[in-house]
Amino acid sequence: MSPRRNSVPPAASWPLVALFTAGYLAAYLLPTVVGRLGAGLGLGPTQAGAVGSALLLCSASAGFVLASRVEAFGPRRLARAGLLLAAAGYGCAALSSAVPLVVAGAAAGGFGSGTATTVAAAGIAGRRDPHRTSTFGLLGVSALAGALYLTIPHLGDGHGLPFAALALTALLVWPATGRLAEPGATAGTAAAPGTPLPHRRSGLALAGAMLCWSLAQNALWGVSSRIGTGQAGLGEATVGAVFAAALGAALLGVIGAGALGARLGRALPIGAGTALIACCIAVSASADDLPSFATGEIAWNTVYPVVLSYLIGLAASLDPRGRWAVLCGSASSLGTACGPLAGSLLSAWAGYPAMGALLGAGLLVLAAPLTAVALHTGGRPLVPGAVRRRGGAPAAVLAAKTGAPTGPLPQIGTPEQPVVEIAVRRPRRPLSQRPFAPAAPERTPQRKTPTAAR
Repeated sequence: MSPRRNSVPPAASWPLVALFTAGYLAAYLLPTVVGRLGAGLGLGPTQAGAVGSALLLCSASAGFVLASRVEAFGPRRLARAGLLLAAAGYGCAALSSAVPLVVAGAAAGGFGSGTATTVAAAGIAGRRDPHRTSTFGLLGVSALAGALYLTIPHLGDGHGLPFAALALTALLVWPATGRLAEPGATAGTAAAPGTPLPHRRSGLALAGAMLCWSLAQNALWGVSSRIGTGQAGLGEATVGAVFAAALGAALLGVIGAGALGARLGRALPIGAGTALIACCIAVSASADDLPSFATGEIAWNTVYPVVLSYLIGLAASLDPRGRWAVLCGSASSLGTACGPLAGSLLSAWAGYPAMGALLGAGLLVLAAPLTAVALHTGGRPLVPGAVRRRGGAPAAVLAAKTGAPTGPLPQIGTPEQPVVEIAVRRPRRPLSQRPFAPAAPERTPQRKTPTAAR
């Protein structure tokens, strides 16, 4: 395979990447949304965090409601409905200054974003390489969010600009839905509608851990703007530049995750990455100047999308129909929704440094079940043809039937061993045990008589 084909997703994946970007953008813009709600509408920190939590809670509920209905409604129809709802809801929140209308518009827009994310997650799980497709989605949303963090502070004050950016993104992604499947189209990896969820215990453990994992991440992310302006004493433009640099580092992290692929498996990037994120959160929450704040935010945002891409790939490997990918993504969105409110409450109760220490300790605890699920679950390879199970073809067939991994570690880059039939030479049986056959007539030896001399 050429390097270009390795670095560029197939044409059929670009609509899913665009939907992924539109659906995840609200969570990436959460700090500026919450900060401007407080400054523009006069809301307190807890009230502004509650509005952000309501937006993301509606996004998570869309995933739970629509997880098993994407095929029934059709990806194209569902994606278009979600994008229209997002554009209308965020547009209403951007144009209104009444708090009830802003909250209602944010909630409606969040449900639309969640619908787009649901269609994208289900489609990504059905691709031959879900990890690479999700990596390009994270690249898209990180690049767009970084550009918005650099642009929005220079366009004016008020709460409407972040919501307007979300609405405009939903409208721009609309044309990409024309390449999605029609209702009733059969995907190559789709199963029967009544097929039960595979890997139930692993899926439930992963969904619960991802909920808490995302809650810890976004508890800090939701109050990061206030840490920069309040505790570190920075201006909004400086904080926006730090966020843009952090999201630029996130681009490098996602590119590194795509280049790394399956070389280290999934368990090591997920476990070690979560432990490293815990340290970065503690540093960022205790920052009191620009260097410490920038160091914590940039390091954290570099590692976070790397671990997230492996978690998305792990959830997608549990079910080719994408149901576990949607359910785990919705659980992650639920944790994201509760994050701003949890961060506001924790910071108001114990202060920012203590909040960072508590969140870091919780992430260290979560690293164990996430790593255990990654080790226990066989799943599909991150790169088709590059990851082979130990034992060759017979072991792969056995693992596909039983759902159990056949070896402790995947082998990377080695061709699959063919099944070789070894011919075994049978030992010769004694004459007494051979089947009866008529004996050849015995020949009596004839004595040679001396011939007469010539």
